[in-house]
Amino acid sequence: MKLRLVPSFAIVSLALITASLQAADAPKPLKVLLITGGCCHDYAKQKDILKEGLEKRANVVVDQIHTDDKSTKPPLAIYGNADYAKGYDVIIHDECAAGVSDQATVEAVLAPHRAGIPGVNLHCAMHCYRIGNPNEVVGDLSQPHNFWFQYLGLQSSGHGPQLPIEVKILDKESPIMKGMSDWTTIKEEHYNNIKVLDTAHPLAHGLQVVPSKKKDAEGKETVEEKTVDWVDIWTNLYQGKTRVFSTTLGHNNETVSDDKYLNLVTRGVLWATGHLNDDGTPAAGYGPGGK
Repeated sequence: MKLRLVPSFAIVSLALITASLQAADAPKPLKVLLITGGCCHDYAKQKDILKEGLEKRANVVVDQIHTDDKSTKPPLAIYGNADYAKGYDVIIHDECAAGVSDQATVEAVLAPHRAGIPGVNLHCAMHCYRIGNPNEVVGDLSQPHNFWFQYLGLQSSGHGPQLPIEVKILDKESPIMKGMSDWTTIKEEHYNNIKVLDTAHPLAHGLQVVPSKKKDAEGKETVEEKTVDWVDIWTNLYQGKTRVFSTTLGHNNETVSDDKYLNLVTRGVLWATGHLNDDGTPAAGYGPGGK
């Protein structure tokens, strides 16, 4: 009996060793830090929609820093801590902190990106951490007014009404947009472009038809329509080394939970970390379930 057990034991041992080696060789999940909270959005739900959607689509683990505070100065735990992103592969900024403008705080938020940690920015992140008048066009990038815009690669100061946006792809060869088609959103906020910096690479722009009321010389009111055209998906190379992906889309839960949106953000995360193939598929080991 003992002689018969030896081969079985050896086979089991070999299988365990093989499995252990395969596990050691398997790519580790990307560590993603998702920051949410602040004014004007349903972050309580959106944070979980994003976490579940990203973890379903790629080999990532999403940790969250969140506050239920609804003000424009949400008390996020990252403030004042330049090491808040230590150990993470990418940071997703999805907060709405339009009132946070203290230079030291802004520089601490930027510290990980200045050190080379990639960033992904969604919707209201474009209107955070603005020092001074956000309508003052970016000039000297060494000035505090321009710190956040330099990181984003695009300066925005506001948005119009919630109306459908026709999203038109500009760079269909980009791995992020590869195989995607133009689409029209539900009613969404369309963020303006004060300036697109030279370091930015627009991937898609949006067309939104906005009604405008006017009065003639006799005081009679008429309604005219105008089409506003802004870049709403782009990449940026921050300080010549840090990959940054951004989209101004994503105000409403229905948009955030849309497969097109979650696929787009997932590709943005993979691109920013260097794990996206040229054809838009995840690099080996970084697809769903580590495939």
